[in-house]
Amino acid sequence: MAYSFDIFADDPLDAAYVQWLVEEHSPRIARHFGRLWDYYANPSREIGRHSHADRKVGDSGRCYVQAQEWGLPARLTGLSHAAGHPAPVPDIQRKEVVIENDIAWRVNAAVDFLFGKPINFVSRSPDGQKRAEIERIIKAVFAANGDMGFLQDMAVLASVYGFVDCIVRPGEPIANPISTSLHNVPIDGAVQLARSIDLELIEAPRALPVLDENDYRRIRYYVQHFQQRRNTVTARDSFLARLLNGPAGGMDRRQVVDVTEILSPAAWQRYEDGRLVGEGPMPWGFLPVVHIQNMAQPYSYEGLSDVEPLMPLQDELNTRLSDRASRVTMQSFKMYLAKGLDGFDRRPVSPGRMWATDNPDAAIEEFGGDAAAPSEALHIAEIREAMDKTSGVTPVVAGILKSKIGNLTSAVALRLTLMGMLAKNERKKFTYAGGLRRIGAMILAILDKAGVYRTSEADRDIDVLFPSPLPEDVMERLREAQIKKELGVPAEQVLRELGYEPQQTPNTKY
Repeated sequence: MAYSFDIFADDPLDAAYVQWLVEEHSPRIARHFGRLWDYYANPSREIGRHSHADRKVGDSGRCYVQAQEWGLPARLTGLSHAAGHPAPVPDIQRKEVVIENDIAWRVNAAVDFLFGKPINFVSRSPDGQKRAEIERIIKAVFAANGDMGFLQDMAVLASVYGFVDCIVRPGEPIANPISTSLHNVPIDGAVQLARSIDLELIEAPRALPVLDENDYRRIRYYVQHFQQRRNTVTARDSFLARLLNGPAGGMDRRQVVDVTEILSPAAWQRYEDGRLVGEGPMPWGFLPVVHIQNMAQPYSYEGLSDVEPLMPLQDELNTRLSDRASRVTMQSFKMYLAKGLDGFDRRPVSPGRMWATDNPDAAIEEFGGDAAAPSEALHIAEIREAMDKTSGVTPVVAGILKSKIGNLTSAVALRLTLMGMLAKNERKKFTYAGGLRRIGAMILAILDKAGVYRTSEADRDIDVLFPSPLPEDVMERLREAQIKKELGVPAEQVLRELGYEPQQTPNTKY
């Protein structure tokens, strides 16, 4: 692949370094982040009869394998993953495999705690009328990009990978071209134009940021590399491919293009299959990329993933559950050992059946049957408890109540029970609120540069208010709001905390 970076002359970019990012670094991080996603989603894969590994799985009677089987020992699966791909282990039969995905519900519960209720964007502009207009514009952009769905997708990606990036892409009416006809646009027109702004979430396997060598928090260039499927079918086909994939055409024949996109504060480029297909200046004067960590991690571009620390515990849980299933399978049914009885194997054992023999040494011995294994049950319970402590998400968050925990009668007792989840939620609020504030500021800066809606630096300061994730007493909240109002808290802020949108007029004074 030959890169031409003449357009980035103001801040030179090393072509050899970008080539290394795309060809060597990208596959490596794709494998790492792909494994994190597999442990979260635990997708199933249908097996065929083409490889030795698939044939061994098929012999167990199941027609699929799950992603989390990757972490199970070979004594259970009969497969080894040491070489990076499954290979059958000789003389080992596949056992009962049990997968219980304890990671997905914990991640989803944490996302529901963070973005289970609508959030509020509050402008801190010194102009009262402009505050109302800015809030309307910001809410319109997020509504056009999915609103709560966008926020929840963002939280899921960041929880799994440890971070998520968002590219703010102006729509065609704003970006191409920057026309003087957009000046003095009325507020209704500005809102309509703002809705064309696309907030594109970039998943971690695609992100290849070029960071400042002296400051890891500053992105010099943002490179993303991915494969894009086109709505065309490749003409390449062969008799062997049809034979291996069957008459149903199991092979995906859609055309796939390797896309590399490079963004800088001054310019942008797009390559497809190594060919430069587009480039141009960046008219905004800044890099329109917002980086959001799931939870802050010192001296690292990536944040802390919710999935990665749970993977070893998930493997141990699945291993013990599979061991228990094998034991139950072997011991659930009573078995009989007959000595000195001719034709015993041809006669079923059933109630009322009489057995007779002339052999004085004949006997029927019973063995098997399920037996209690308290150490096994205790070990599984301790693994789940370890996952609770590691993730901060307990079964109570998912509505599972045990023992006397259902006797909680006060908000204080509920908060103490969910202390770990609430503390982790507060840490996430800090990073996500910062990212959403930067997205809002970029939206306003782009609209200002395009002449759609004029704002200053002070006008672009935005607060993000998160509602409480806990169930609350309405009357108690109203009494608290009344006290805040008597203490002098602005009525508009009190209404927003209650979840109501204050009615504002052009002459509103705060």
